[in-house]
Amino acid sequence: MKDIFILIRRFVPPYKHYLFLNIFFNILSSALTLFSFALIIPILEMLFKISEAKTYTFMEWGSGDFKDVVINNFYYFMSTLIEQHGPSVSLLVLGIFLAVATGLKTGSAYFSSFFLIPLRAGVVRDIRNFVYDKVITLPMGFFSSERKGDIMARMTGDTIVVENSIMTSLEMLFKNPIMILVCLAMMFAISWQLTIFVLILLPLTGALMGVVGRKLKQNSRELQQCSGMMTSTLEETLGGMRIIKAFNAEKKSSARFMALNNKLYKFSTRLSRRQSLAHPMSEFLGTTAIAIVLWFGGSLILSGNSHIDAAQFIYFLVVFYSIINPAKDLSKGMYSIQQGLAAMERVDKLLSTPNPIQDPQNPVEMPDMKQGIEYRNVSFKYKNDYVIKNVTLNIKRGETVALVGQSGSGKTTMADLLPRFYDVNEGGIYIDGVNIKDIKVHDLRELMGNVNQEAILFNDSFYNNITFGVSDATPEQVIEAARIANAHDFIMETENGYDTNIGDRGCRLSGGQRQRISIARAILKNPPILILDEATSALDTESERLVQEALENLMQNRTTLVVAHRLSTIKDADLICVMRDGEIVERGKHDELIAMNGYYKHLVDMQKF
Repeated sequence: MKDIFILIRRFVPPYKHYLFLNIFFNILSSALTLFSFALIIPILEMLFKISEAKTYTFMEWGSGDFKDVVINNFYYFMSTLIEQHGPSVSLLVLGIFLAVATGLKTGSAYFSSFFLIPLRAGVVRDIRNFVYDKVITLPMGFFSSERKGDIMARMTGDTIVVENSIMTSLEMLFKNPIMILVCLAMMFAISWQLTIFVLILLPLTGALMGVVGRKLKQNSRELQQCSGMMTSTLEETLGGMRIIKAFNAEKKSSARFMALNNKLYKFSTRLSRRQSLAHPMSEFLGTTAIAIVLWFGGSLILSGNSHIDAAQFIYFLVVFYSIINPAKDLSKGMYSIQQGLAAMERVDKLLSTPNPIQDPQNPVEMPDMKQGIEYRNVSFKYKNDYVIKNVTLNIKRGETVALVGQSGSGKTTMADLLPRFYDVNEGGIYIDGVNIKDIKVHDLRELMGNVNQEAILFNDSFYNNITFGVSDATPEQVIEAARIANAHDFIMETENGYDTNIGDRGCRLSGGQRQRISIARAILKNPPILILDEATSALDTESERLVQEALENLMQNRTTLVVAHRLSTIKDADLICVMRDGEIVERGKHDELIAMNGYYKHLVDMQKF
């Protein structure tokens, strides 16, 4: 229960007015329920002629105990009605009162749900928004250590479990305790001795329910973890379908998926069986409790030692029975809540993940770069071993600096440190003499444009992909950016031009076309700093020529950091830095490095060969 109230305290406050209205109508519905049940007593007394011998006189309001005055005056009016119109008409009047009271009760119950629905849907919406906002602000290092499928499972499957369990149980949580408390108050008013006897029975049933509930939460956590693994496996399968078919690994992939699916089946079966136990167990315990109360109270009445008559005892049983259903629903709701809390723990683990990439408390304004970039004794490690070791590099404004070297030498890591995808462990990176950690992350990245080896596009139109991240672009600017990137002609050849959808990750385009769209996107952003991470290495010769021409147009008058495998693309760079094992082992222009007859010349000779 502590966890669910923590959850409510975190997410419900924006909707507290709905909560207050729900509680108000729940209280009203509970009171009207008891009032409609109370009409059973005079109906029974009239049918069985219990109160014929009694004579009632009207009592002034305030002349005695309020409860006694209300009961006395009610019977006075009923006896008067019987004398004047007979018992048949009186029963009809009581029946009408009962129907009206029931109508008001059901109407109040509807309005209690009516005001809870936007609260429930709003909380789930907020949880989804919080999770999505958290995911897109987490650093790149988080996604390299987590399974994408598991993250997707937490954002989708676990959130749905939270919605279907906790949020749908809020009605039970707010309604049923109110009904139980109101009924207990009425039971104390009728007979406090019988009520105390009843209260001795209730903790026993609650203890039995608690044992099953704790087991349920544990099984739910295992089920959701297994579901996340299966989602991850499915995501890997869809992403690697070409390799699976090329290596005839269909059976191996199928066996892996079936093993996880079978594990999920076992957890799901065990969980559903425990959930199915909730209703029969609560019904059995409730019926047993009623039987015990019926025996105890009936024995008191039959022995003549009771202070209530038979009609009041029947009303007491009716009120007590009214507790049983809310208690059963509450127990089922608690089972569901336990399952939801297990899912919420997984979601909360994502929400509580710390983000080491933080804005400074007193950020320095950096609208543009005027001097250049400087890496000062930079060292960086992902986990244990340093992949960048005490590197110093100066990039003047307007220069093109290339990083070359074998795979794993640290080239891409150097580029990723500049926009703070990761933070350096030692040393610092400076723009115009200002440490990039002293600049807002948004402002820092606003200075940069990226073109990567894999053109990352979205399932949207050409126009929206080019304007991605640029809010105030005009159609003319988009067309001009596409022309500079050598993309305008092939865009206009499609069925709807710039409004044509390019498919998932640009699957309807060739590799060169995708890359030119990503270049057009960078051109439209018009950043002073450009990062090119092996932008042509995956292209054929013809596509490379077109993309290289687009890149040269993009690099004009910009400070550019190029990560390159194809050394022919960076011959004209102002500075080439050769990296090996996280260090810059050679630096200079192309001709100077060739003259050194060192590691760079070895790389050039290898590519010529």
